[in-house]
Amino acid sequence: MKASEALPAVLDRIDRDLDASLERLFALLRIQSISTDPAYAPDCLKAADQVAADLRSLGFAADVRATEGHPVVVGKSGDGQGLPGAGNGAPRVLFYGHYDVQPVDPLDLWQTPPFEPRIETVDGGRKIIVARGACDDKGQAMTFVEACRAFKAVTGKLPLDITMLIEGEEECGSKHLFGFVRDNATELRRDLALVCDTGMWDAQTPSITTSLRGLVYEEVRLTCADRDLHSGLFGGAARNPIHVLADVLSALHRPDGSVAIPGFYDGVSELPPDIKSDLAGLGLTPEKFLAPIGLKIPAGEQGRLLIEMISTRPTAEVNGIVGGYTGEGAKTVIPGKAMAKVSFRLVGAQDPEKIRASFREFVRARLPADCKVEFGNFTSAPAFDVGFDNPALIKARAALAEEWGRKAVTVGAGGSIPIVGDFKTVLGMDTLMVGFALDDDRVHSPNEKYDLKCFHKGIRSWARILAALAG
Repeated sequence: MKASEALPAVLDRIDRDLDASLERLFALLRIQSISTDPAYAPDCLKAADQVAADLRSLGFAADVRATEGHPVVVGKSGDGQGLPGAGNGAPRVLFYGHYDVQPVDPLDLWQTPPFEPRIETVDGGRKIIVARGACDDKGQAMTFVEACRAFKAVTGKLPLDITMLIEGEEECGSKHLFGFVRDNATELRRDLALVCDTGMWDAQTPSITTSLRGLVYEEVRLTCADRDLHSGLFGGAARNPIHVLADVLSALHRPDGSVAIPGFYDGVSELPPDIKSDLAGLGLTPEKFLAPIGLKIPAGEQGRLLIEMISTRPTAEVNGIVGGYTGEGAKTVIPGKAMAKVSFRLVGAQDPEKIRASFREFVRARLPADCKVEFGNFTSAPAFDVGFDNPALIKARAALAEEWGRKAVTVGAGGSIPIVGDFKTVLGMDTLMVGFALDDDRVHSPNEKYDLKCFHKGIRSWARILAALAG
């Protein structure tokens, strides 16, 4: 039976099995898998063992792989057992999630113990799952696992060749995952990656994250005089590095808000008209986005949608500036040194190394002859995006629309998820980031929650996506 033919029965199975799905999720939520605290290393191993055992119950060949930190769970659906794959046009997929969670502090702000999951009814009947990890990422990852379970129960097999990669260090930087992916690239390389660690646009509107901004983070250190100087004696004659640095930083932007570094926009493309129209229809206004933080006027490129400014356009930001005397009281000096930290969020095909070199040349060109500059780089990572004509993206959008009764929007994320970049550069795979989190889920905060509707319809959504990808 084709996956699409089995889908109605699979969806019915998901609905009937919801209570059992919650029991399995609650069992995982009870494990205190806090990855940032070494005291919880045994709990992280326990969570990995439980994930692996659950995957084995679905027929995955799953094992717990050691790293220098917390272990990684790898589960394979059984290559060569007749599962659909690239040979018939359906993609072989790699699903990524994480079993680790954030610390629970401050504990006294939790209404109930954070590792005792519960269902609470709020807002006139809305039901929520409350526990640490309910949303990030145990609840989200389990939506995919439960969709696989329903297919296995109805058809006796999975709809696709699926490899699971569930790590235990996402909340502390995934520092050992990058090497693991590189070392096991041949085993992990598939046709498409799927991630469920993102959110919906709102409680009624599903979304797929199609781009992540890259990052270049620089430190600039200027030296003028060989020491701090008495401003009464040297003021008016000695060069002030704070003035110089301020002039350089203020020159980064043109009056229209665009970045003035030559070549900065090389590799930046315009959004297709239909995608831009979708974003405009979301109605993100300064009143909704800026007013809650005490601001009114968007400061980005003029003529751009606010949602473009924060997701699909590149930026240059000054993150910190230090120089001279900053202690209590007065000290009349002209400093000898000044320093700033500057970051650039990148999009499209912008080259991080080219951006870094262009920025440094931009600074050097504006320095007086008697000033010296040194640079430091904290990170350089390219942007990631999925083509809007990607067949898997088109199928996933249609599947989500079927489940939610609304067009699924494609949005860019303003931040970075470095491992997704490695999926592209190391494994050669595009990634679809489909999540069901909401803005009020209190992720990383006390009383973290996940809407029961999001968990339930998230499972149904993945079942529809898997059926659509299976073709």
